[in-house]
Amino acid sequence: MSPHQLLGLTIILTASLNAQANTQTILCGQLLDVEKSRMLDSQIITVTDDRIVDITAAGASSRGSVDIDLSEQTCLPGLIDMHVHLTSQSNPSAYIERFTLNTADYAFRAVDYAETTLMAGFTTVRNLGDDGTITASLRDAIARGVVDGPRIFTAGKSIATTGGHADPSNSLRADLMGDPAAIDGVINGTAEAMKAVRQRYKEGVDLIKITATGGVLSPAKNGQNPQFTQEELDALIAVANDYDLKVAAHAHGAEGMKRAIRAGVASIEHGTLMDDEVLRLMKKHGTYLVPTILAGDFVARKAKIDGYFPAVVRPKAAELGPKIKQNFARAYKAGVKIAFGTDSGVSPHGENAREFTLMTEAGMPAIEAIRSATVHAADLLGQSGDLGAISVGYKADLIAVSGNPLENIALLESVAFVMKDGMIYKQD
Repeated sequence: MSPHQLLGLTIILTASLNAQANTQTILCGQLLDVEKSRMLDSQIITVTDDRIVDITAAGASSRGSVDIDLSEQTCLPGLIDMHVHLTSQSNPSAYIERFTLNTADYAFRAVDYAETTLMAGFTTVRNLGDDGTITASLRDAIARGVVDGPRIFTAGKSIATTGGHADPSNSLRADLMGDPAAIDGVINGTAEAMKAVRQRYKEGVDLIKITATGGVLSPAKNGQNPQFTQEELDALIAVANDYDLKVAAHAHGAEGMKRAIRAGVASIEHGTLMDDEVLRLMKKHGTYLVPTILAGDFVARKAKIDGYFPAVVRPKAAELGPKIKQNFARAYKAGVKIAFGTDSGVSPHGENAREFTLMTEAGMPAIEAIRSATVHAADLLGQSGDLGAISVGYKADLIAVSGNPLENIALLESVAFVMKDGMIYKQD
């Protein structure tokens, strides 16, 4: 055999060895089938590389023949949080930190918050707003295995109007305020609205986030007024559709929600002051509600503490925070589509699963709350068939808890096992 033939054979053998699949078998004492809303006993899941390739009922002798024994636990799909902010976390110094921290400081914090989120059982998140650079880079670093964290779908910089929620110059003194433009995610008029979307596309976002109304935590007086004209929203969403980018709309006030829904947003975030017409429009257009009850609960509690929020923020937090839970209950009863989201970063990262308890307290059955963080969240992401269920062909994103979460939803706050893409990140 010639040297060239030997070299060729070596290359073929090496490639073959590298291509060998990594197969694992997992024994689950119970498995929650979120697609059919049923609990299955004793199932064996076979994972090859990053995919689920088989699910079968376990026999009496299965325990000793599996790679991962979760026979005392309940397996669920990896959870999906559709509204997080991985670059920040609420604290009394947050408003000053804008002047004392660098982008790199926020980036290092984001690495820690991302790992904390993954360890809490959330294998996928939608990041709805940062400075426009951090979570896109973090998304790519996680995908390459450089750092640990959930799969990220990021909106980059939220798009606002001048003076609106997500205008980064709000509350600054005149010589620092400047005049942010479309490149900064601040628009006025249809042309700038279209340019802002194209700029986000250029920056590599996965979706668009707009602030259709005022907000609670922005240092501005009104937390609910509409902040885009109908024409601006129509133009913005038309361009987003051209680039195959779904649009999520932060909205507290009813009029801003109505304009956003008519324009074609995929989801309303918070939905605090929705009225009957908003509910009717959401059902008509198939618009999702991402409720973020946890954020409302958190800011309402912190509003009672002197000095935690600036004076202009405190009354908004006290007024609007408690209403999120009330209106979530109305939306669920009206048949609006619900996808799980927490606004974590307002509340501490890693406590995301407390949202489940708040949802069930408002009247949603435990199985529907879990479905909102699995099959429904995957649908809103456009990832059905890939994420959101333990099913053959899906990504191997699995978590496990000790006990039955349908009987005690708070068990999801103590996840014992986390697998993402077939890799184990946590096994207590």
